Amino acid sequence: MAQSLADDTNSSNEPHGGTSATELKRTLGGFQVFAISFAFISVAVGVFATYGQVLTTAGPVGIWLWVIAAIGQTLVALVVAQFAARIALSGSSYQWASRLANPKVGWLFGWLTFWYLATAVVAMDSALASQAFMPLVGMDENEDTARIITVVVLVIQVVMVIASTRLLGMITAGAVAAEIGIVVVLVLALAAVVVFTSSGDVGNLTSRGVTEGEANYFAVGGGLMAGMLMGMTTLVGFDSAANLAEEAKDPFRSVPRAIVGSVLAAAIAGLVFLIALTVAIEDVTKVSADGSPVAAIIRDQLGPVAERILLAVIVFAIFGGGMVVLAACSRQAFAMARDARFPAHKLLRRVNPRTQTPIFATVLVLVIGVVLMVALPGDALIELLVGGTVLPAIIYGGIVILYLVVRKRLEVKEGGFSLGRFEVPVAVVALIWVAAAIFVLVTPEEARVPVLIVLGLVAAGGLYFVKLMIFNREVFETEPSGGDAVHLEAQPSD
Repeated sequence: MAQSLADDTNSSNEPHGGTSATELKRTLGGFQVFAISFAFISVAVGVFATYGQVLTTAGPVGIWLWVIAAIGQTLVALVVAQFAARIALSGSSYQWASRLANPKVGWLFGWLTFWYLATAVVAMDSALASQAFMPLVGMDENEDTARIITVVVLVIQVVMVIASTRLLGMITAGAVAAEIGIVVVLVLALAAVVVFTSSGDVGNLTSRGVTEGEANYFAVGGGLMAGMLMGMTTLVGFDSAANLAEEAKDPFRSVPRAIVGSVLAAAIAGLVFLIALTVAIEDVTKVSADGSPVAAIIRDQLGPVAERILLAVIVFAIFGGGMVVLAACSRQAFAMARDARFPAHKLLRRVNPRTQTPIFATVLVLVIGVVLMVALPGDALIELLVGGTVLPAIIYGGIVILYLVVRKRLEVKEGGFSLGRFEVPVAVVALIWVAAAIFVLVTPEEARVPVLIVLGLVAAGGLYFVKLMIFNREVFETEPSGGDAVHLEAQPSD
C-alpha cells in the first residue's frame, strides 16, 4: 500500500537481500536542481551540434520548426512534472510505473531509460572531444584521438560525480551560467554587428537555402521533416532532475519546477539564438557546407577570438551536461539494483558511506562507455548514438500513457504542482505530439539501423527479464525501495 509521508524525510532503505542501508544525501538546492535539467538539455550545445543538419535538410527557414518541438516537449514536461510532484525518488519513470502500474512495467521503463542515458553520456562526451575540444586546441580531425579524449573525459567525470553530489551541483550550475551568458552575449553581439554593418540578411529567416528546388522537401521523411530533429533531440532530458530527486532539497516543489522551467528556458533561449545566428549568415551556401556552421558564423561576424571563446564555453557546457547524464544514469542503475532488478545488483546498490554516492553504479557507466569506444567502429558507434534519440521519445510516450491511466490515484498536494482541470487535455495533446515525434524519428531511411539497435536493447532486456521471472520472481512481488519519499493516496496498487 502506498503511503503519504513528510516532504523533508531523507530516503533510507534496506536493500532486498542485504543489511546495509542505501541512503543518498539531500544537498541540491533549487537552482542546482534546475541547472541539472537545463545542463542535460544544453541548448547551446544542441544548436551547435545540429544547426548544420537543419541548413542542409530544411534550409534556414527550418529553424521555425524549433517552436513546434518546444511546444510539444513543454507539454510532455508538464506531464512529467505531475509525477515528480508526487513521487520524488531516484529512478523517476521506473519508480512511477513500478508503484502505479506494476513492477514489471516499471522494470521496462527503467531498462530503456538506463540505456538511453548510457548512450547519451557517450554521445555528449564524443561531441565534446571531436566537435569542441579538438578544434579549440587546434588538433586535426582524427577518430582514434577523439575516442581517447572521450574516455579520458569520462574518467574525469566519473571521479567528480563519485566525489560529491554537491560538487556535481556546483559544476552544473557554473556550466549553465556560462552557457546562458555566452548565448546572451552572442545574441547581442551578432545583433549589433548586423544592425551597424548590414552584413546579415533578415530574408534568411524565410529562405530554403541549399534545399531550394528539392523535390522531396515536403515528403514524408523529406528535408522539412528532417529539420524537426534539432528541437526533438535537443529539448530532452528535462526529467533528469527527477532522477536525482532523493538528493534534492524540498523535492516535491523544486523538482517539478526545475523540469518545466528548464524546458521553457531552453526553448526561449534556443529560439532567440537560432534567429540571431540565421540573420547573421552572409553566405548561406558557404555556411551550409561548413562542418561547424555555428562556429563559422561567429568567426565571420565576430572574429577568431570570439570563435575560440565560444568553443571554450561549449566544452565546459558539454562537460557539465555529461556529468549530469552520467549521474542520472548511475542513479537509474542504483534505483533498480536496490530492488534486485538489475544485473550485479548486490554490488550496484551500494552507497559509499563517506561520499554518499553509488560508486559501483557510476563506474558501470564508465565501463559501458569504454567498451563502446573500443568495440564499435565509427559507423556502428554513430548508429548507436543516433538510436539513442529514439529512446527518449518512446519513454516519454510511455510516461504520458501511464499518467492517463493512473492519474486518478495521484493525490493533489495542497500548494504543490498541479495542472488542475487542464491535466487531461495537456496529457492527450502531449501523447499526440509524442506519437508524431516518434514517426518523424523512425521515418527517414537512415533511421532503420538505429531502430534495429533499439529493438536489440529491448530484446536483451527481455532475456534478463525472463531470467528474473524464472529464477528470482519474488523481486517483482515486493514494494520498491524508497517508500519514504513518496506522496500518494493510501490506496492499494492495481
